[in-house]
Amino acid sequence: MRKSLLVTILTICASPGFSQVRSLADGKVFPEDNAKAKFYTVSGERHGPSFFKKFNFPEVEYSHGATLTFDQYHTVEVMYHWYKVWAEKYSEIVDVYEVAKTFEGRPILQMTITNKKTGKDTDKPAAYFEGGRHSGEITSSESILWLTQHILENYGKDPEITALVDTKAIYLRPQNNPDGSNLYLRTEQRNRSTVKPHDNDRDGLLDEDPEEDLDGDGIIYQMRKKAVTAEEKEKANFIIDPEDPSQKLMKRTFPGQGEYLVYTEGYDNDGDGSYNEDGIGGLDLHRNYPENWRPDTGGDLTGRGYTQNGAGEFPMSEVESRATVMWMLTHPNISVVNSMDTRVPMHLRAPSTSKAEERMYPKDLAIYKKMDELGLSFTAYPWAGDVYETYATRYKVNRMTGDPLKPSPLFGHGPDFGYFYYGSIWYGDELWNNGAMKDYNGDGIYDDFDGLRWDEEANGGKGFKSWTAFDHPVLGEVEIGGFHPKFFGQNGPTWQLENWAKKQALFNLAMAKQLPQITISNVNVNKLEDGLFEITLDWTNSGGLPVALEQAKLVKIVQEDRVSLNFDKELTKGYEDAKVQIVSPELYDKTIYAGYTEVGEKKSASFKVKVNTSEEVKGKIRLSSTRGGYFEKEFTLK
Repeated sequence: MRKSLLVTILTICASPGFSQVRSLADGKVFPEDNAKAKFYTVSGERHGPSFFKKFNFPEVEYSHGATLTFDQYHTVEVMYHWYKVWAEKYSEIVDVYEVAKTFEGRPILQMTITNKKTGKDTDKPAAYFEGGRHSGEITSSESILWLTQHILENYGKDPEITALVDTKAIYLRPQNNPDGSNLYLRTEQRNRSTVKPHDNDRDGLLDEDPEEDLDGDGIIYQMRKKAVTAEEKEKANFIIDPEDPSQKLMKRTFPGQGEYLVYTEGYDNDGDGSYNEDGIGGLDLHRNYPENWRPDTGGDLTGRGYTQNGAGEFPMSEVESRATVMWMLTHPNISVVNSMDTRVPMHLRAPSTSKAEERMYPKDLAIYKKMDELGLSFTAYPWAGDVYETYATRYKVNRMTGDPLKPSPLFGHGPDFGYFYYGSIWYGDELWNNGAMKDYNGDGIYDDFDGLRWDEEANGGKGFKSWTAFDHPVLGEVEIGGFHPKFFGQNGPTWQLENWAKKQALFNLAMAKQLPQITISNVNVNKLEDGLFEITLDWTNSGGLPVALEQAKLVKIVQEDRVSLNFDKELTKGYEDAKVQIVSPELYDKTIYAGYTEVGEKKSASFKVKVNTSEEVKGKIRLSSTRGGYFEKEFTLK
C-alpha cells in the first residue's frame, strides 16, 4: 500500500467555555488543507483519496453568514461558529466545551443549556440530544442545531421553554463524528463511519478500494452494465424494474436471473473482482456501545456465533462513541436521550436483540410506548418501536424471495445501552425517507418506486440522475445514474431540510418537558417540647416521568431519593454533649432513604432534633434525587 505522511495538528485556543480549531503556521494542517497530498492519510496510513479534488456543493454552507437559516446544510466549522456566538450571547444559560478529540484531532464540542442562577446542571434533571454519529446522516446534526437555536431564542419568551431551562439541564452535541462529516461535505465520498482506517474486505490492506467519481460531477452514483459475456450473465442480478414506467429503477434478483450488473461508481482498485468494497473507514459508532457488543465480522472462530459488522476492536474502542458513553456515566442525572441518524424514518428504540416483552419491565415499556405516540404526534413517521421486531420486519416479507421477514438483532447498539445498561428513555431516531412521502402504488411499502414518483412530482426530478453512457476503462460500456446519494438518498433536498429537522427537534423538546421534577411543597418546623423539634419535608414528583425506570433500579444507575439534615460541624460535635443532636432516625446514618418518587406521588420525611443550647440554630434540609434533582432549604430552630 502506498503511504505518505501528513501530520494533523490541533491547536486549542482558550476562550471562556469554548475551544477553537486552527491550523498552525508551519504548514502542519488537517488533510483537507493540504492540496498537494495525493492520498488522504492519517499517521502515515493511506485511507482513500485526498481532498485534492475538493467540492463545494450548492446544498452546503461552508462559511457562516450573518444569520443562521436552514435552507442549506452546514459544515462542522459553521455549526461551531454558532455555538461560539451563542455561548457569548447567552452566557447566563449556555456553556460550550470540548468533550473529546476525534481520531484526526478535531474537537467534539457540546453545549449545556441551563439557568446557572438556579443551580448547577448536575443538580437538575437532564436530557441529552446528539447528531452526526454517522458521518453522512447530516440531517440529524441539523436537527440538533435547529433545537439549540429554538431553545435559546425562545428563552424568556416562551413560558414552557423558560421553565425548562430554569429547572432542567439540556446537553446538546451536534457533531459526534466531525471527521466523517467534514469528509462527507467536502469530497465526493459518502461514508457513514469514522475515517479511521479499517480493513473492510479483510485482505490485509486499509481503505484501498474506495469509490471514485469517474465522470467528475462530485457525486458517487451507481453504474449499471448490461451483461454480455457468459461470465457476466452468470453473475447478473439486476433487471430494469418492470413496474417503473420510466424504466429508471433497477430491481435486484437472483444471480444468473438478471440482465445487468450494478456497481457503485469507481474501479476495482485491488483487483479482487469486487468494486469499492473497502472505502474510507468502516467502523460503525452505532455498533460500538458496551451493551450486547459482539466481535466484528470474522471475529467468531466457531462460525456458529453472532458477529456484528463495524463493531470495532472492543466496546467503546472508538473515541467518539466512548465520549458519549462516558458523558452518560458521569452524568447519571440524564433521563431522556436521542442520538439520531437517517433515513428510515422511524422513532427507533430498544430492544435490539430480543422482543420487548421478554426483557423490558412492563411499566417501562408502557412509558416507551407513550413516547412512541408522542413522537408520532410531531413527526407522523410510518413507524415507531423497537429495533429487533418493528424495524426488522416493517416490510413484512423479503421483497426478492417473498419469505416472511423475521426479527433480526443488532449488537452494540445505542438504544440497548441506553435502556438496559443506563436505564433511561433512549431513542436512536432515523430522519428522512429517500423521498418516499406516500405509497404511490399502494403496495404497503415506502420504497424507491415511491421516492422516484415523489421526486418527479414535487422535487423537479433533481433527486435522480438519468442513466448516462460512460466508457469504463475496465468494464467497457456502462451507464452512470441513480438517486443522488447525499441530498436525496441519505438526506433530503435543502427545501425539505428544516421540515425534517424541526419536527424531530420538537419531539426531543417534548421529551425534555417530560423529565422528572422533584418539587418541595413544604418545609415545616414543629416544636414538640422544650428543646425538641420535628422537621418535616413534603415533596412531589411534578414531572412526566418517574425518577427511575424499573431498569434503572435494577442496574443501580440511580440511587434512592435521600433526605438529610445539615448543621455546622461545631454544633453536632461531641455526640451526647453536642449542641444539636438528630435523635430520629435513630440509626447512625441520619439519612432517610425514601425510595423512588413516581409521577405525581407525594412523599414526606421527618426528623427529630434535640437542641441543647439557648442560641438560635440554623440548619439545612437536603433532598437528593439522582434524576429528579437536588434541593436544599434553610430552617431555623429557636
